[in-house]
Amino acid sequence: MSGERLRLGFIALNDAAALIVAEQFGYFADEGLAVDLRREVSWATMRDKLAVGALDGAHLLAPLTLAASLGVPDGRPVPLVAPMALNLNGPAITLASHLAAAAGNGLEANGLARLVARRQAEGASPLTLAVVFPYSAHAYLLRDWLARAGVDPDRDVRLTVAPPSRMTELLVGGVVEGFCVTEPWNTAAVAAGAGVIALRGGQLWPRMPDKVFAVTQAWARADPIRLRALLRALLRAAAWADAADNRPELAQILAQPRYVGADAGVIGASFADIAYDSGGASVPQPVHAAWLLSQMMRWSHISPGIDVGRVAGQVYRPDLYAAAAGDLGRPSVLALDGLMDFSPLGLFRIVEA
Repeated sequence: MSGERLRLGFIALNDAAALIVAEQFGYFADEGLAVDLRREVSWATMRDKLAVGALDGAHLLAPLTLAASLGVPDGRPVPLVAPMALNLNGPAITLASHLAAAAGNGLEANGLARLVARRQAEGASPLTLAVVFPYSAHAYLLRDWLARAGVDPDRDVRLTVAPPSRMTELLVGGVVEGFCVTEPWNTAAVAAGAGVIALRGGQLWPRMPDKVFAVTQAWARADPIRLRALLRALLRAAAWADAADNRPELAQILAQPRYVGADAGVIGASFADIAYDSGGASVPQPVHAAWLLSQMMRWSHISPGIDVGRVAGQVYRPDLYAAAAGDLGRPSVLALDGLMDFSPLGLFRIVEA
């Protein structure tokens, strides 16, 4: 297939598996694609490189994809489309081991709430908890978990942002006292004796959406043939990564320094309940986008007047996914996922308020 080399970005996380496997096993080459796969340091860098054309596609936080398309927070929209989801159930919340012990039952947010209240009464500094980006499923998961226990994440604790691959290091060094990140960095903290996994995302939000493969709307329109070929390669890779028998080899691949760079044993222990393809995990379902937009509204990150359905449909593109899936002989009928019930903690409470 003609064209310049495609530049694709990823962050060192388990949910970059589809891009990494597609490179390792030649799935991109099978489609006639020349791909330059680049490990990036931060989500902001990835977003900015997509915006200026330094990257053609990227492993990206789903809420960041929506925020960039809306021009949040700087008022300069970068219309993106997500023709494929990269995983479900990747994130987890990890607390420092000493914090879990001091909180009593540190695996419950209620125990953490008691510790927060005690610190406030003593005039001590607030807990410092890290997330990967303000507009991330991780930030909204952590906020929801805290809020359910009566902890105000904007007033009662200090939320900071750190790159995923530095989370364990920051916890070990005492810079942060907990974090929410996608694996393998939660399991790495446990292996280092520094942390306890308090909650996996899927426990609070079953089949939790997390990352997508994103391209600019302009690039999708200008190069639909190569985009479709890219999706075919990524779908093959996601299916391979999802097979249980392949997980030991996948751990070895991800462990390479140019990819995730964590210990293979840690990675192998960190797959937990992550899904790359099975059960519709790779389908970019607009209902997932709508749920995430409702969380963004809940925490005043976007205006409550935004047309959720319109934005979700513009950014999440199951039609592009279906075309590539059809080429591979996969089902093209995409049923909406019933996992997001829009409970009182979500969109409808905000609308009624």
